[in-house]
Amino acid sequence: MPVDLPKRIGEICQRSKKTKMAIANPFLKSFLIYLKLEKSLSANSIEAYERDLLKLISFTLLQSPPVSLKEIHLKDLQSFLQWLNDLELSARSQARIVSGIKAFYKFMMLEKIVETDPTELLDLPKLGQKLPETLSLMEIDAMIAKIDRSKAEGERNKAILETLYSCGLRVSELVGLRISHLYFEDAFIKVIGKGDKERLVPIGQQAISQINLYHDQVRVHLDIQKGFEDFVFLNRRGKKLTRNMIFIIVKDLAERAGIHKNISPHTFRHSFATHLVEGGADLRAVQEMLGHESIITTEIYTHLDRSFLKNEILEHHPRNRRI
Repeated sequence: MPVDLPKRIGEICQRSKKTKMAIANPFLKSFLIYLKLEKSLSANSIEAYERDLLKLISFTLLQSPPVSLKEIHLKDLQSFLQWLNDLELSARSQARIVSGIKAFYKFMMLEKIVETDPTELLDLPKLGQKLPETLSLMEIDAMIAKIDRSKAEGERNKAILETLYSCGLRVSELVGLRISHLYFEDAFIKVIGKGDKERLVPIGQQAISQINLYHDQVRVHLDIQKGFEDFVFLNRRGKKLTRNMIFIIVKDLAERAGIHKNISPHTFRHSFATHLVEGGADLRAVQEMLGHESIITTEIYTHLDRSFLKNEILEHHPRNRRI
């Protein structure tokens, strides 16, 4: 790594003048408004685009002389990718940033701010397929067994884990789940996913029973703050749980259960999808339940359990059947 290159992007952001210039960039502001109004992206997605583009803007401001986003060329973007690589960002992070930059310059072309797209020939970093971590049913049961149900939050935490696994929700979807979106008589819940897209997801009886138990025995006794009356999962102060709190709950239970995998709330979503595919569920149905725009995203779950696939082939391939 060159000696004059900052070790971390955060060090660059500490230079207040450059940071203010980056955040105030008019093209970035227009792009973020476009993502919100035209693309209807969630606040989390818009923040992710903003973070990634601020990295590019920080890089352009470090050049001598600084490079305008309007006048940037392919060679500048290639230098930027080398800069990210020197900062030791993973190929996956670099690929996400490049994807965001490509979307930004499509917008710039749409608005006729630039005449040519400098990202057209920009290659994405090569990614090895990284399969997501999953939990077995035994491991999920072990985590649930470690919940201290003598505490008020115990019944809530059990309901959270049961819901994550039963419905395959994203953590943002879980904390945003509303009582008015629960249709337990039909065994469905309405989920507000990415870009405020709604979908109906089946919910199992075990999760239904646990949510009802939490609602009737714990939640009903909380002093619920104004504006949070309709949210299913609340903290002890009667407000909606944060995403970070769900991470803490899941990490703590995994540690208590002696599970040494890299566990997060998203692991339950991966496990939900994997177990469905292994059980023979139609991939299109799984795509619908997960809220994936493209089935290509869902197809990763067909690669998770090699032993399962091997057994399926050995059992069903005509050449492997015993005569």
